[in-house]
Amino acid sequence: MERRRISSGTEWESRVGYSRAVRAGSQIHVSGTTATDDEGDVVGEGDPYEQTKQALSNIEAAFKEANASLDDVVRTRMFVTDIDDWEVIGDAHGEYFGDIRPATSMLEVSRLISPELLVEIEAVAVVDGDT
Repeated sequence: MERRRISSGTEWESRVGYSRAVRAGSQIHVSGTTATDDEGDVVGEGDPYEQTKQALSNIEAAFKEANASLDDVVRTRMFVTDIDDWEVIGDAHGEYFGDIRPATSMLEVSRLISPELLVEIEAVAVVDGDT
């Protein structure tokens, strides 16, 4: 089985020892993804809805690089710092996955890697073939 790593190019990947995404055969796993832009700045500070949309946009870009799309997603996990924000986070998730409807979880965590971050999302896709 071929294993392909997808990198976002951040310094953290080599330091921590992870990849933005890994494609192994027909599976693509996207690491926990937050609401950062190309410069690494937080998008939507204080706004869980905007942060969810940015994180999902970043996930979509990782899948595109792995020759997949959001239509291939079978699982998401959302880590949130305030479960009371579940409705707006869920609304943003629904905008991306409303017709796809992957299995999902939303879990409250005490904090994420940076205090400005409110949402972190993982995703898994299954595609045909090994490319």
